Amino acid sequence: MTQPGKRISSRNTFFVKRIFPIIWVGMLALFVAIAFLSARNGSSPPVIVFIVPLLVFAIGYFVMRRLVLDLADEVYDEGDALRVRFGSDEDRIALANVINISYAGMTNPQRITLTLRTPGRFGREVTFSPPQTIFSPLFRTNPLVNELIERVDAARRR
Repeated sequence: MTQPGKRISSRNTFFVKRIFPIIWVGMLALFVAIAFLSARNGSSPPVIVFIVPLLVFAIGYFVMRRLVLDLADEVYDEGDALRVRFGSDEDRIALANVINISYAGMTNPQRITLTLRTPGRFGREVTFSPPQTIFSPLFRTNPLVNELIERVDAARRR
């Protein structure tokens, strides 16, 4: 696998997709384990000790599935196309094949979604998290989005 052009996806994606969920589930398991260990005189902990972590797990899984687990691992700019990687699978998306670019800046992580004219290896929509800085604007569009919109428009006109 060759390294394509400039990386335009966040380097934090690996942590957010792979490490954070393990830490999060581990904290829930630790909570339940502490409840069991702190039960006195051999009595079992109250049922709420199991219901709350299960509820938190269900809500957290739903949120992570919608906002994190669908993010591309890496996206590289190759000039007239973007190279997208999910795990060991890669796809090259021509800019002319992109029909819409949407941006969700008020989510964590921020998300850029490319809607494709012809579905690629990963479907009709590909979502990735752009690089962020401490001072990433909250109420403004990410400059990468504006640049991609202009380049997609130029690619379609050719």
